[in-house]
Amino acid sequence: QVQLVESGGGLVQPGGSLRLSCVVSGSIVSINAMGWYRQAPGKHRELGADIFMDGSTKYGDSVKGRFTISRDNAKNTVYLQMNSLKPEDTAVYYCNVRGTFYNGPYVSEGNFWGQGTQVTVSS
Repeated sequence: QVQLVESGGGLVQPGGSLRLSCVVSGSIVSINAMGWYRQAPGKHRELGADIFMDGSTKYGDSVKGRFTISRDNAKNTVYLQMNSLKPEDTAVYYCNVRGTFYNGPYVSEGNFWGQGTQVTVSS
């Protein structure tokens, strides 16, 4: 089993900042990528940011220049620093991990999601 525990969401005023954290634990062989995705009411889930094993990153167009993703490999933790927040950033933010995991006696590729943390940007 793989567990993802997210924290750091909440209510913030426009222009403010928040930092999300996600700790991944469980039957991990190796992690290839970790990321944050978000889903606003009535919309599809979209990429916030991904960070890969080699340290490279990818950002969704709507967050470029404002959000920064980072990871602590030793702690299997990924962070999302969100600055200059806008009302349109309001969404449930989901942590994601992709890699190789134990499944009983077997090893297989997996893609796991956290339960999500609410971020609300409002005055």
